[in-house]
Amino acid sequence: MYARISAGELFEQQCERLDLRWFAGQAGEDRFLEAGETLARRPSLAGYLNAIYPNKVQILGTEELAWLDALDSRHRWETIEKIIQFRPLALVISKGQSCPADLIVAAEESGTPLWGSSCRGHELLNLLQYHLARTLAPRVTLHGVFMEIYSIGVLITGDAGAGKSELALELISRGHRLVADDAPEFTQIAPDVLDGTCPEMLQDLLEVRGLGVLNIREMFGDTAVKGNKYLRLIIHLTRPTRAGDPPGPEMTGLERLTGENSARRVLDLDVPTTTLPVMPGRNLAVLAEAAARLHSLRMKGMDPAAAFIARHSNFLERGES
Repeated sequence: MYARISAGELFEQQCERLDLRWFAGQAGEDRFLEAGETLARRPSLAGYLNAIYPNKVQILGTEELAWLDALDSRHRWETIEKIIQFRPLALVISKGQSCPADLIVAAEESGTPLWGSSCRGHELLNLLQYHLARTLAPRVTLHGVFMEIYSIGVLITGDAGAGKSELALELISRGHRLVADDAPEFTQIAPDVLDGTCPEMLQDLLEVRGLGVLNIREMFGDTAVKGNKYLRLIIHLTRPTRAGDPPGPEMTGLERLTGENSARRVLDLDVPTTTLPVMPGRNLAVLAEAAARLHSLRMKGMDPAAAFIARHSNFLERGES
């Protein structure tokens, strides 16, 4: 399902910050805006009054009200009627200006939410556009443990019993932070940014087999948890082959140099993914920390494997010459 927001919810969420008050149209507080509507529509989520490509939230500042006042009575009423017919989520009058009586009548008759605010038009535009864009942004829930490791958002995935929670607990004990266990939610808040958060029901909790549900904040303190983090890396845990299972593919020489790296598609982004085999004697916490550090180096343009391959090629060329 697409994310959605109603006029009443928008008013409640922003009334204090934007100093909103109702002028008329409270019957339309259930009028809603759905994310799917914004994908194929040209208008912005919020913007100044536009009678050609109407915005979802129309802001009327000093210039917009002056433009309406300059129209003759017949043209003015036709314009107001046209604005109302587009069924905006809300109309907002900025800078504490008085609301025209005919606009109040039209909004009341049609059930169009009409608000006033003491904020300036550009403040309303910036805050409403940001809030609506974030609320209606594409989102997905993934299975895994979302951590902050060395300031990098890392999602630990793997099959049931692969040791995701045990690895997360070890990382927390080493000073890293938990964002969400089991079902982190990711929202694409920008073309290249996935913001991960924890559902309210699972806040501060980590489930470990044999121990049950742990409250990480109470056990390790406030610094052991974080409210949100941008997803930059996925670490996928694979269990060793069990007796009777067909053997897995062997690592090639190149994979031994570069590691098992790939990408996983999350919404519209390809997230770098590192695969770590789970085997007896391996310290997964150290490996996860090293994977985060290696990813940080690669983001800076430094790749140890590529540098070694180049060094080896130069050595061979010198030997042949």
